[in-house]
Amino acid sequence: MTDNDVIRVAERMYCPVCENIPLDDCETSACVEWKAEIRAQLAQGRSDQEVIDSFVARFGDNVVGVPQDPVLRALTVLMPLLATALAIGAGVFTFRRFGAQPKLSMPPPPGSHKERGGERGDGGGEMSDEAYRLRLEDDLRGRR
Repeated sequence: MTDNDVIRVAERMYCPVCENIPLDDCETSACVEWKAEIRAQLAQGRSDQEVIDSFVARFGDNVVGVPQDPVLRALTVLMPLLATALAIGAGVFTFRRFGAQPKLSMPPPPGSHKERGGERGDGGGEMSDEAYRLRLEDDLRGRR
């Protein structure tokens, strides 16, 4: 067994002590022991995947960083994509719904010139900024 064989397997695994450090880069005593065990298993004729599977069976999926079960592995890829697509869809739906709502307009105050046809002469319910301000001030004075 060469060091390259051990590194080939160790680079697919993570240190059991350090967080997110590949096994081939780490020099803690636990990693040195794991590399020696990898070397021994490879010397016994086990394949790379069999060595990794033996570590996963004893220490869990965190040894390799991704679930070994194909269904769980697919879910770890598909769920973020699905959540992103749903969020984008909800955003598009919301913006379209708000964009499609009719604009609100206030009726003209009683006795105003817009009530009799307004400046445009079509009897529309839109108010100028000045007329709106005056009506708002009148309403506020009436509430005191």
